[in-house]
Amino acid sequence: MVALISSRVSGTSAADVYIFLELIARCWVYTVYSAMPTASVSKPAIPSVPQVAPQDQVLPSLFEGEGLYPQRKEAFLYSYAIVMVSVALAIWSSHWVFTHQDEIKQQVVSLATDISPYIPMPVSKNRSGGGGGGGDRDKLNAPKGALPKLAKDQIVPPAIVVRNDHPKLEVTPTVVVPPEIKLPTVGALGDPLSKVIGPPSNGTGYGGGIGSGSGGGVGSGTGPGVGPGHGGGYGGGAYRVGGGVSAPKALYAPDPEYSEEARKAKYQGTVVLWLVVDAAGRPQQIRVQRPLGMGLDEKAVEAVKQWKFEPAKKDGQPVPVMINVEVNFRLY
Repeated sequence: MVALISSRVSGTSAADVYIFLELIARCWVYTVYSAMPTASVSKPAIPSVPQVAPQDQVLPSLFEGEGLYPQRKEAFLYSYAIVMVSVALAIWSSHWVFTHQDEIKQQVVSLATDISPYIPMPVSKNRSGGGGGGGDRDKLNAPKGALPKLAKDQIVPPAIVVRNDHPKLEVTPTVVVPPEIKLPTVGALGDPLSKVIGPPSNGTGYGGGIGSGSGGGVGSGTGPGVGPGHGGGYGGGAYRVGGGVSAPKALYAPDPEYSEEARKAKYQGTVVLWLVVDAAGRPQQIRVQRPLGMGLDEKAVEAVKQWKFEPAKKDGQPVPVMINVEVNFRLY
């Protein structure tokens, strides 16, 4: 029969036929037994498959016997100890940070801001600032004219109308302007900034000199210089560093605070401020020369307002001076 089936089924081997017949036989036996009464014939017992624990299938060497790799129980202890120590450190550090917020904030501010030494404005080659004025309380304004000799010191103030025609010691009148500043000094004496072209007059000021100011200089200022400023020199307003004017030195420069907006954005940069350090060493007229934004400009101005300087000096005397200040904001 097997040979007959084998010959009828093309391409089928004898082994396949035997397997097929065995399956048919098993099904027939199972059907017969199922149809019999349960009291007389019992069903064949189906062998149970032993339940294997998942861990035994994955890593049998960890739970019983010797596997492919040697077991080291101390490795598990080391790993457990390291994990527990790490968790304890994380909890402790979090608690410490929470209980020391103010102290940490102060340390972060001191590290996050770095103020470089202030940088003076470039040395001026043709202007030093300052000024002067004079006059002898004349009713007429001083006429337009040229300056007297420029010198670092003044012995005799200039005058258009000389009241003493026969001095005992004749000295050339000068104004206190650094000689390296080139100004016209040829022609009839007068005030170069005057709008009046008229009869000779020393001006309506007082204290000697020419103009409407005081102090023996020329112009409307105060002092032996030239222009609307004070303290000597030329140009008006505060001095510039150079031309015999020293730079101020910072004596007290507290760090600025970092703005919250810039800190969150991790924003860094430099704010450049322009200011005048007066003769007492106090910052005045602070203006933002190069802004940075993110609230840092305001923080820089607030900090520089608290600075104290050793004032600039000219001929040993404190004078106001214009400088630039760089305030650097850095996150470390």
